Amino acid sequence: MKVTPDIIRYEFIGTEGVVTQSQHQDYVGLKGQVIGETKNTFTFQSEGKAKRIIKESAIFNFKFNDGTIVEVDGNLLVGRPEDRLKKTLKRLW
Repeated sequence: MKVTPDIIRYEFIGTEGVVTQSQHQDYVGLKGQVIGETKNTFTFQSEGKAKRIIKESAIFNFKFNDGTIVEVDGNLLVGRPEDRLKKTLKRLW
């Protein structure tokens, strides 16, 4: 997988995710499979329970099917999943 700024357009449901940083210390280190997504949250299946994580307050590591691990700031992912397809990200380099 080629990692580009277009990563915000990918489908995250079904990927493995880890919360690496968060304003809520209880979320840090939480990992599991993404089973749902809303405008402001991800739902992780972790230890047999569904856990909701607020996107805006966290930084996530996602592992895709090909083994690629990508760190994504949750602020970039806020919004309805179908609207992210239309979102553009200004390149900084």
